[in-house]
This record gives sequence, C-alpha cells and structure tokens, in this order.
Amino acid sequence: MSALSQTQLTYLTELRHDLHRQPEISGEEVHTAARIVRELKKLGADRIWDGLGGAGVAAEFRGAEAGPTVLFRCELDGLPITEVSDLPYKSEVAGKGHLCGHDGHMCMVLGLGMALAQRPARGRVILLFQPAEETGFGAQAVIDDPRWPEIRPDYAFAYHNVPGHALGEIGLRNGPANCASRGMQINFEGKSSHAAAPEDGISPAPAIAQLIGALPELSSGTISDADFGLSTLTHVNIGEAAFGISPGTGELRVTLRSMTDDRMAFLTEGAEKLLDAARGPLQTDVTWHDVFHAVTNSNKATATARTAAETAGAITREMDHPMRWSEDFGRFGQDGAEACLLFLGAGETQPQLHNPDYDFPDSLLTIGPAVFLEITRQILGKAAG
Repeated sequence: MSALSQTQLTYLTELRHDLHRQPEISGEEVHTAARIVRELKKLGADRIWDGLGGAGVAAEFRGAEAGPTVLFRCELDGLPITEVSDLPYKSEVAGKGHLCGHDGHMCMVLGLGMALAQRPARGRVILLFQPAEETGFGAQAVIDDPRWPEIRPDYAFAYHNVPGHALGEIGLRNGPANCASRGMQINFEGKSSHAAAPEDGISPAPAIAQLIGALPELSSGTISDADFGLSTLTHVNIGEAAFGISPGTGELRVTLRSMTDDRMAFLTEGAEKLLDAARGPLQTDVTWHDVFHAVTNSNKATATARTAAETAGAITREMDHPMRWSEDFGRFGQDGAEACLLFLGAGETQPQLHNPDYDFPDSLLTIGPAVFLEITRQILGKAAG
C-alpha cells in the first residue's frame, strides 16, 4: 500500500518524534511552521506561502497542464495538556503535548509531498499546514488571509485519527461529519454585601442556580438524530472564597453542541433566552469562544475519497453518525470547496484524543500518504512515465 520507500517512512517517523518533543499550542506555532517550511523546500515545492492566518504554511505542487486545485490540510498545533508517558520522545515542553495527533497529521501530509516528486498530470496540489485548529480560529484565519485567493481549492481533504476504531480503517460519511460547537461565557455583575445582610446586595447566585438547572435542558436527541443538541456546563464561579461576604460577581460557562449549524442557531437563541429570564437586576456580559461550525462532507468529495481508499487497498467503513467532537475543517467546504474529512482508525485500544497518555500510531504514516496520493490521481491524473 505504501506510496513511500522504507527510507522515507523512517525519516517521517523520526520527524514526527521530533515534532512530538516540541509541541506549540494554538497561536504559538512559530518554530513548528519554520520546520515545515524547511521540509517543504527540501521536497522541491513549486511555491511556498508562510505566515498564513498566523503561522500557517502552504505549498504548491504543479502538474504539467491546467486543471483543478486539490488541497490537503493538516494542523500545526498541540494542546495545553501535560503529557504522561514513558516515550523516549515525550514532550519536552512543560504543560504542552501533541495529544491529538497533529504531529502525525503533519507527517502524513509531508509524506504526500514526498510522493509528489512525480507531479500529477494536471492541476495542482496544495499542502496546507493550518494553525490554531484546537481553538476553532485557524481555518477561518487562513481563509481571511489576503493571499487565500491564490490558494483557494476546488477540492479539500483532511484526516483525523480516531482512537477506538480499527487501526488503519478509513471511516467515511456523506453529509454531517463533525458537530458544531461553541462556548458561552456569562459574566454577572451585581453588588456584594455582608453575609448577615444579603438583602443589601445583588447576588448572582439565584440566577446562576436557575441557569444550572435550565441550560442542560436545551439538550435533545442522540448523535444519531437530526435534532441532536447537547448543552454541557463546564465552569461556575460565584463571589469570593469567604464566609462573610454575600457575592456580587459570578461566572458561568456552557458548551453548546449540535449536528448542524441551523441547530446551533436554535441552541444559541435558547441559551440567550434563558439568560434573559434569569438575570433580573444583574448586569451580564456574554462572550463566545472556541466557535466551530459543523463539518459537512460533500457527496462528490466523499465518493472520490471512498474510491481512492479502496484502490489503495485500505479498509473502509461507512459511519452511522458524525463525531461529537468538533473540527474547523468545515470552513473550507463553506468557502466553496468540495470537501471531505476522512477518519483514520488509530486502534481499538489506543488512548483517546486529548488523554495525557495519547500518542499517534507511527504505522499510520504508511496508510495516510497512500490514500491521499490516490485521491490526487483520481482527480488530477497520474503523470506519464
């Protein structure tokens, strides 16, 4: 199945371990991006863009004739989580780790770059190394970059590895593939008073208590239902850690999640109405964080990915429902590309994403580039010779 030589696979494995040792979190991926630029130059990319939407990097590999643009995207960022492992290449950066597999995703896309030493017959391939996926900011920041029109693809593809799925299996799904999500932060401002005379102040406690009960009731259905919605309380803080003060301030955070963007609009409106009903005399301020739109795979791109995976000899599986976790890859489909996110099994006993002991399986470095190369050939053809 491999599109690469054993020497190339050994190099990619060592590179992944290097990236794993030095993770950078969202918005800080400067050194990771610089390393990627050096690798792309060694691969002989026809053009390189850097500083896209922050630290993003893109590289162009041109075919001999005019044709469509096919983009393959991966992520640069790690997580603000301490890695717990005995790996010889464990994170050397305190409090940060590549615990979602983005180090492996980068190396799979670089593996495709190695295979593109033989250019496609037509069109061009863009390899995109995107910043700030974990915060939901990066994809839109890249699209908002003034150089994006030079890159904008007709097709866009990406992987995410999935622990709990059979190692190397390619999961595919038409339509909804990842849920939309967003974090709602509510800050309350009232007036503190002596705990012996709470009536002299304005406490946020009753409003927060009401919302703690009401906000989870916005949830509906299961991930298999079109009206799926999930409202998860994630943080509450009221006043000072004291016994003599009736609180005057508070904060509540809730994460909203849905299968579609339309359902997210419904959840957002519902949460705001509950706040209106609960706030009373309090001053409130609402901010939204980690905003992810739903990922919706196009039928055309998914069919291409399915044919490519089967041609490359991969095992494929049709997924019954989307992933509950979110991904900002959906922005590329909303920007006009025929887009598909593929789910690459990381092993049934693999620690879950964002677990402190998670590690990307190196064996996937064989499968990932092979399927991406076959997608390239399905759309752009294979160069003669």
